[in-house]
Amino acid sequence: MTRIDDTPPAWDERTQLTTFLDYARDTARAKCDGVSEENARKALLPGSPLMTLSGLINHLRWVEYYWFQVVFLGEEDQGPWTEEDPDREMRIAVDFPLAQLLDEYAGQSAAYRELAAASSLDEKAKRPIRDGVHVDMRWILLHLTEETARHNGHLDILRELLDGTTGD
Repeated sequence: MTRIDDTPPAWDERTQLTTFLDYARDTARAKCDGVSEENARKALLPGSPLMTLSGLINHLRWVEYYWFQVVFLGEEDQGPWTEEDPDREMRIAVDFPLAQLLDEYAGQSAAYRELAAASSLDEKAKRPIRDGVHVDMRWILLHLTEETARHNGHLDILRELLDGTTGD
């Protein structure tokens, strides 16, 4: 598996936050290196039929969309989920080539990297979260790092079950 560096090029708060989010993003993509289309779509955990490599990558892509575009920027939610199918982004992922999902995730990450760079860490989101709190950019970066790192653990498990590959 590809070795990814988590050492920030500078030690200010923004650089540390964005470096760790990029590290988690790059790790998620690296977990998919060399995986066949068939394996990317396999659900290996009996109690989690949506837990596939493709599903997790698509979920990460759409989670970032939600937090940056819907919550932070206040845009209308155009995500694939519905009230009837709140996990639809994971369900539909198997209908797309893994390479496409990875490319979309990488492209979107680049755009959000620019958004984060252009925003103050203290800038508040346009939309509140569940308790009426308007989180700031700092919280969104921390939350996305946590979310991505947690799902990297799922990607680890799936990859090892698929072909024995382990790594960072």
